[in-house]
Amino acid sequence: MKNNSGITIETLIRARYPLIYVVSFEEGRVDEELARITENRKKQLFKWSITNGLETPDGSFLSDFKDPIKVLEYILQADVNGIFVMKDYHPYLNEPVVVRKLRDVAHSLKTSMKNVIFVSPVLKVPVELEKEFSVIDYNLPGKEEISEIVKNIAASIGDINKLEISKNPALFQKVTEAALGLTAEEAENVFAKSLVQTGDFDLKIILSEKEQIIRKSGVLEYCHVNENMKGVGGLDELKKWLNKRGKAFTPEARDFGLPEPRGILLLGIPGCGKSLTAKAISSMWQLPLLKLDVGKVFSSLVGSSEENVRRAIQTAESIAPSILWLDEMEKGFSGLGSSGQTDGGTTARVFGTFLTWLQEKKTPVFVVATCNNVSQLPPELLRKGRFDEIFFVDLPSREERKEIFKIHLEKRHRKVEDFDLNKLSDAAIGFSGSEIEEIIVSALYDAFDNNEDINQKYIENTIHSMIPLSQTMEEQIKGTREWAKIRAKKASSIEWETESAAVRQLEI
Repeated sequence: MKNNSGITIETLIRARYPLIYVVSFEEGRVDEELARITENRKKQLFKWSITNGLETPDGSFLSDFKDPIKVLEYILQADVNGIFVMKDYHPYLNEPVVVRKLRDVAHSLKTSMKNVIFVSPVLKVPVELEKEFSVIDYNLPGKEEISEIVKNIAASIGDINKLEISKNPALFQKVTEAALGLTAEEAENVFAKSLVQTGDFDLKIILSEKEQIIRKSGVLEYCHVNENMKGVGGLDELKKWLNKRGKAFTPEARDFGLPEPRGILLLGIPGCGKSLTAKAISSMWQLPLLKLDVGKVFSSLVGSSEENVRRAIQTAESIAPSILWLDEMEKGFSGLGSSGQTDGGTTARVFGTFLTWLQEKKTPVFVVATCNNVSQLPPELLRKGRFDEIFFVDLPSREERKEIFKIHLEKRHRKVEDFDLNKLSDAAIGFSGSEIEEIIVSALYDAFDNNEDINQKYIENTIHSMIPLSQTMEEQIKGTREWAKIRAKKASSIEWETESAAVRQLEI
């Protein structure tokens, strides 16, 4: 089955690109694609590995050419119309002799009918060879390929009519979509596991296995979401915007001429619901949520950080439509300005890779980025076209604080009518949503310690004993508000000046 990566490889071969680097964990799929290409182009296919040496088109092995230098000499001298596949050759690209030899090969092959294709799960290109290599990230299986795998696995049990997917087309579609983001081999394994355990294709088993596989990367986390928009207090303007954008993922929106939503940047005061909103969007739109830990992207191995972010992007795209969440992204990209001196430019390159993808992406991956300190974000991230909108999340207003108190009291099975929410809201001016939750929790601890149920007095005492972040970070919050007034959209319809006036009046 043809895919976009295979078409690209074939095009490069026809254009006589001498050195092609295919990044993929799936040697089997790449081998099948290259076999198809060599047959179509009437070429001969040679395969090399350090363990077997050089495998010729007739299936025999030339063990004398296990050495990574000798095989390059063979390629130079061979008078064939062929493709040479080099498997896991990347460890030898550190050696100066190999680098020099590959440059010789690249210059020689430009006038020949030979191509060298490197297949490896790791992208490792020396600076000397950057202009010689053409790099291709091999696509993970799409819906059509996964569907074929489902059919093949189902047929292997004998009577396919016993399976629910043969009776329920909707389930077949869900099973296929649940496996997106897996390699072909991983999909085969999890489908087989599901059949062995339950005798059918079980979505829970497939999704749980998929989560484990995604977590192996150490960069992406598949988030289980229990939160919804009802658990987010206030932020009415943001909720209206999200409700409109959620409809844009449908085929009807494409027919209408709407593009898929790109993403939003939520910046503002810590603890005011930015991360909670990111999780609630997943429930609201019924889309999988992947959390990208920017800190884990950076690795001690040279080149690994760039590879990590590419792999994370590829995984998010493979299960699209999906939501990619970057929490407190300013911390991950801090030190960008001095990257060239402190880390050899790694941070700058990783940021550049992400920025380019954010601008050029065509797949429906909705990016939700949160930020507490906008001054640490590079200005190029904030220009139009990167995100659909930038929202400023301020401290909750009086009505929003009432709503937040109500949410957390009901979550802990308390009757809201037993409390004076107006009085609690007035007493908690300057407190963030997370601090209000902590007020309820602390009051519950105090009441439990006294063998009593929580009441108005316990909550008020807790409020008076706490110092909100808005006092300890007063200057930073003021600066963020001033920045956001002309550069960001308000997440809440309340006027900041109105609430600020109320705070000043209370202090007087």
